[in-house]
Amino acid sequence: MNQPRATKVLVIGYVWPEPRSSAAGGYVMQLLGTFLQQGWEVTFSSPAGAGEHQEDLTALGIREVPIELNNSSFDAFVRELAPDIVLFEQFMMEEQFGWRVEKHCPEAVRVLGTQDLQSLRHARHQRLKDRLKARDDDNDFSELFAPALREEFELMADTDLAKREIAALYRCDLNLMISEREVELLVEQFKVPRGLVHWCPLMVNPPNAPPADFEARADFISIGNFRHAPNWDAVLWMKNSIWPLIREQLPTARLLIYGAYTPPKATALHNAAQGFHVMNWAEDALQVMTAARVCLAPLRFGAGIKGKIVDAMLCGTPNVTTPIGAEAMHGDEPWPGAITRSAQAFADCAVQLYTDKTQWLKAQSLGLQLLTNRYQQGTHGPALIARLEDCRQRLSAIRRDNFTGSMLRHHQHKSTQYMSQWIEAKNRFREDA
Repeated sequence: MNQPRATKVLVIGYVWPEPRSSAAGGYVMQLLGTFLQQGWEVTFSSPAGAGEHQEDLTALGIREVPIELNNSSFDAFVRELAPDIVLFEQFMMEEQFGWRVEKHCPEAVRVLGTQDLQSLRHARHQRLKDRLKARDDDNDFSELFAPALREEFELMADTDLAKREIAALYRCDLNLMISEREVELLVEQFKVPRGLVHWCPLMVNPPNAPPADFEARADFISIGNFRHAPNWDAVLWMKNSIWPLIREQLPTARLLIYGAYTPPKATALHNAAQGFHVMNWAEDALQVMTAARVCLAPLRFGAGIKGKIVDAMLCGTPNVTTPIGAEAMHGDEPWPGAITRSAQAFADCAVQLYTDKTQWLKAQSLGLQLLTNRYQQGTHGPALIARLEDCRQRLSAIRRDNFTGSMLRHHQHKSTQYMSQWIEAKNRFREDA
């Protein structure tokens, strides 16, 4: 008897995964691991160049295939591969390759994976810039945190980025959303059908007990890819406003800041005399997180959910953050640390958590509880597989009911197709000249 053919999955990445550099890279690896556990055949492709810290996917049994933008060589590749599921990592990949997948593999389920809503993140960044221009106060940002969904919608609605991103969501058969807040925003304000959206947060295996106790730890820690604008803004806010307030209360305290792709502007902030240490990239983020006593994540804008905070909970490291940092991360669960809205409150909570063992141990316990209740790989992995299988079974009905997506594919893909073919022809002419 012939064995059934394994499901084939093609993941088209904006970059090659770097799980030790960013939460986005870690999330992609969690998705890939879920597919491999199911026994599926996985191919990862990207038009990006090699990354400094990229994962060796071939060692995991994943085929790596570089692809090119605006090149019909992708058509032959995807037609020969004949994937059952195609996952676009970020909406720009759907814009570039979605029409080609639809043309050559019409029966493949098209899935958009989002680490966050980029249009929401960019709109919040602009709101912060406007606030900083209007007021000199660099302390309290309460008015920026957790606005109503309608305010977020109005902030985004007129931007080209939002129109492009929401259109890509509609054109796909399923969209993986990491944040419940963003699910609400899409469904309630942008009127994206709930059937096109699947909540799939970060997926981890929580430890049975926290590593390292209170006395064995020292220092504050902050971690994040410097190429990610919210992380750089957080470093500046710590340097200029928060850390001086902490040092007033703890004169010998140290803050260790780790991040991939550290630019000169970041290393220039290093000041050992002030206890402000820019440490560059950490080869093992969990190791340095486990050695620290408190994690600081003073995020003034951003979207999605925060991998650095999940890592902190995995390591039993309590954290102090803002409503942006905690957004969509804990549901009805108590927070494993403190959520604050001003530089002074942030500093006070950080000092209290750093010095009060009883409070620290309680926060550590709450972190493990939160991981167990909301981020179990054993819960979300099977749920994702079941949703994808359901999409394969009901694909015709899903596409019939999603008329808006069909309409957008008809218009957008035609313009994208002709633009791509024009660029390819122009490039070929240059090579022949």
